[in-house]
Amino acid sequence: MISTRAQMIGADREHGSAPTLSRAFDLDPGHGSPVRAVLSASALGLIEATINGHPASDDLLTPGWSSYEWRLRFAEWDVTGLIAERNTVELLIGHGWHSGRLGFVGGRALYGEERAAIAELRIEFADGHVQSIVTDGDWRSGGSRVLADDLYDGQTIDARHVEQDEVSGVTAIPFEHARLTPYVAPPVRRQELVAPVRIWTSPAGATLIDFGQNLVGWVRVETRGERGRELVLRHAEVLEDGELGIRPLRSAKATDRFILSGGDDVFEPTFTFHGFRYASIEGWEGGHEELAASVRAQVIGSELARIGTFASSDPLLDQLHANVVWGMRGNFVDVPTDCPQRDERLGWTGDIAAFATTAVFLYDVDAFLRDWLLDLAAEQTASGGEVPVVVPDNIKFQKDLAWIPPIGRDTDAPLVALWADSAAWVPWAVWQAYGDRAVLEQQYGSMAAYARRIDEAFRPGGALEPGGAQLGDWLDPTAPPEAPFVAKADPYVVAVACVYRSARIVADTARLLGRADDAAEFEELAGRLRAAFNDRWVDAGRIFSDATTVYALAICFGLLDEEDRALAGARLAELVHEGGYRITTGFAGTPFITHALSSTGHLDSAYRLLLQTECPSWLYPVTMGATTVWERWDSMLPDGTVNPGEMTSFNHYALGAVADWLHRVVAGLDQLEPGYSRLLIAPRPGGGLTWAEASLATRLGPASVHWELIDDALVVDVVVPEGRMPSSVCPAPTR
Repeated sequence: MISTRAQMIGADREHGSAPTLSRAFDLDPGHGSPVRAVLSASALGLIEATINGHPASDDLLTPGWSSYEWRLRFAEWDVTGLIAERNTVELLIGHGWHSGRLGFVGGRALYGEERAAIAELRIEFADGHVQSIVTDGDWRSGGSRVLADDLYDGQTIDARHVEQDEVSGVTAIPFEHARLTPYVAPPVRRQELVAPVRIWTSPAGATLIDFGQNLVGWVRVETRGERGRELVLRHAEVLEDGELGIRPLRSAKATDRFILSGGDDVFEPTFTFHGFRYASIEGWEGGHEELAASVRAQVIGSELARIGTFASSDPLLDQLHANVVWGMRGNFVDVPTDCPQRDERLGWTGDIAAFATTAVFLYDVDAFLRDWLLDLAAEQTASGGEVPVVVPDNIKFQKDLAWIPPIGRDTDAPLVALWADSAAWVPWAVWQAYGDRAVLEQQYGSMAAYARRIDEAFRPGGALEPGGAQLGDWLDPTAPPEAPFVAKADPYVVAVACVYRSARIVADTARLLGRADDAAEFEELAGRLRAAFNDRWVDAGRIFSDATTVYALAICFGLLDEEDRALAGARLAELVHEGGYRITTGFAGTPFITHALSSTGHLDSAYRLLLQTECPSWLYPVTMGATTVWERWDSMLPDGTVNPGEMTSFNHYALGAVADWLHRVVAGLDQLEPGYSRLLIAPRPGGGLTWAEASLATRLGPASVHWELIDDALVVDVVVPEGRMPSSVCPAPTR
């Protein structure tokens, strides 16, 4: 904890670099050696702490990005082994999300201009004595090696700056200690180092490096060279015309500069991160072989345990699954973001709503998502009940959103379905995966408030009527590059389907938590939405706008009666066939279309859609060399050029939500009750696959399924947690 004696302090003047705050002190005499020392710290910006020159922790980007107005997280690090008789504590402060650039319309310092830190070092002795060092007016400030730092633009490090010079004082920043809150989510840390797979000279004469994998982090450089020489590294996800493809970065410079000391230098720009596969380097005087030995891509991400796997007999399908995993890794950096490379990197609520069911299988994201959901609830409360389209909500500071339909910022703002539905869908996915009601209890107030917001919005003239802003089936492949919301599926049909699912989830949550009156209220709402959906848009199994997404949502969300459901499934399969088994869905429909097909008797259509390699399809990017999931189905065109749209990322996880179908249907590892307390083993072979497998480290123990077609027999090997018996449904093999 950080006591109220600690002050939020910053440098009392500019030092021409990221400021360092420091305090020297001696241990209190007469108490022997300390038995425990804990440093608690937070910042308006990013903080890196050292004690006697040694890092206090391996954590990165502390305290991350939360809804700073209400929640500023603090970290606690055990530093017992770093304490000596005489000590110096130093706190280096970067801009980060607080005062750096943030958002896609050029915003800077949205939360405040100041860079400041608050900390308490608590040292305990064997005799019970406690010595506390807190940030206050006794601290000093100075400069640092970090001459510039920005999450979007990169970092400049001058290794010649060995000691602080021009030491000055500090100033106290007004701050409410009530904002301080402990981390729930795991920290961001270094994950692995990736060596170059190729280094060459481009047609324009640039030295280019290919790390073979689109990843998130930075380039780590170990080198020795002439003092004052500058290395300049630029980063990009793709090549275009043989050069670094920087256009998709928009205004993000993604450029790091390293100034050599003349001795042995190791450069790591830890106050920034980049999404990249390729990098260029200027100022390098050695050869390519020497460069290959000197650089590594440092992958970073939130410290998450991998729990779910998938593999099959199809190498393209396995690469798709690997792309989903790498896309999630790169976008789960403290906040579940849309993309990690351009001038955006925001916690779009629609993306995680679409992907949550996949995320909870691949990694243990319980704590990660519960932390983010606390921010969602805080933003929702502050806005009078509206769930923002991004969390933390920086859009409230930025009015220029001309590239999407108008989303109001006042109290009568429309409900943006799918995005707002994250308030219900995400905690429900966490509960289903891990079987711990804590997330539902934590979020129930938010979930209930959202259900009541749905009720309000559904009234005549409300947000779900024509005229209200909806993003709909975002990035339907038929949408023009400049208007990703112009989808085949009617946006209001999509909206009502999505909010119906939320109403059902909140009703089920209320019942689960023993809130009978609320459960009845939300069940009535869900029933009213279902009836209105059918009365207005369904006619003998045909659903208005007659697009694949509306059928997929209606089938998977339980909006149709049995007869209409069968007819809708047949029409969905017909539309998929008419589309040449190419994708016709965006963010809303993509997570559900294969489930809708297979659950209505059209497994072959689902497999043909899954295994399509022509654009647009899941496997088309794989055939183009993708190592992460793209934002657009055609982020790169077949001729190798980049999509001309303003919004083109090569690392977005939302469309990778099909991995949920791979786990549950292709491999056949599913659940019958939350937390996999009862399992369903139901592999459904097809698509020419000869084997597939999935595994999951459930809270009850390991579970896995491996199936193989041997001659005409389906052979299934199953592992279930001790004391559990699976329910199995094994249909006849389909070749």
